Amino acid sequence: MKIKKYAAIDIGSNAVRMLVSNVIKLKKKQVIIKNALVRVPIRLGEDSFTSGTISKKNKNRIVKSMKAFKLLMKVHGVKEYMAYATSALREAKNGKKVVKEVFTKSGVQIEIIDGKKEAKIISNTNVFNVVGNEKTFLYVDIGGGSTEFSMLKNGKRIHSKSFKIGTVRLLNNRVSEEMWHHAEKWVKEKISDNQKIYLLGTGGNINKLHKMANIKDNRPITYLTLNALYSKLSKMTFEERIIELGLNPDRSDVILPAAQLFLRTLNWSGSKVIYVPKVGLSDGMIHELCKNK
Repeated sequence: MKIKKYAAIDIGSNAVRMLVSNVIKLKKKQVIIKNALVRVPIRLGEDSFTSGTISKKNKNRIVKSMKAFKLLMKVHGVKEYMAYATSALREAKNGKKVVKEVFTKSGVQIEIIDGKKEAKIISNTNVFNVVGNEKTFLYVDIGGGSTEFSMLKNGKRIHSKSFKIGTVRLLNNRVSEEMWHHAEKWVKEKISDNQKIYLLGTGGNINKLHKMANIKDNRPITYLTLNALYSKLSKMTFEERIIELGLNPDRSDVILPAAQLFLRTLNWSGSKVIYVPKVGLSDGMIHELCKNK
């Protein structure tokens, strides 16, 4: 039996995360077990989607986070890592400059990936181990800057598309009606008549909503339950959601636009439920590291 540790660093629009996983190989079998997850609430999207550049303050926070992650990887005994940045750094005018400076100061090499690659990596996770592959799924990953849609049939991705609709963008009124229309049109075009579709939802917000609904891990959240939760949350103030529900400040505001987007997607697709497998970009990155070996 061989055990290796890999790390995936995801520099998103609402937070920066590092996932450390154990990859266990026994003969021809391979098992991936999550070991540790560290999340730092750095809202890069607020810089990128409003001013168009990453601020000096947030740039320094990224450098400090990467230095900390590098030390943690050393302590965990991580053999290899991968660091991807998504829409916030992708769209910032100084994104490439920030990546260069982060590498110089921390030694962590970040790759800025496009929406297409992001969607591909997310849909390449072991999601079917959780929900099975006999159904046709619309995989929806909602981030701070973008939402990745993937159509999955018989365990394979047949279509994928990234849209500039994310929770941080929505909070800052940076999503046009035209973009909403494009997303709705794409979803409806990819679903054939009389085709039964199930939604797969990933991202911190749907994970939190699923938990708040007190649903077992392998059971989906229904449209009615999600709509009731959205109604309840929207009647509460930002502070009330923190104090009464125990939400983190960087979750208390973005959870509303995320719920709204999931409800819209349910309406577009005709689905009544969302399966929540609790995987995301970082899990896909670990799988990519394994495939490259």
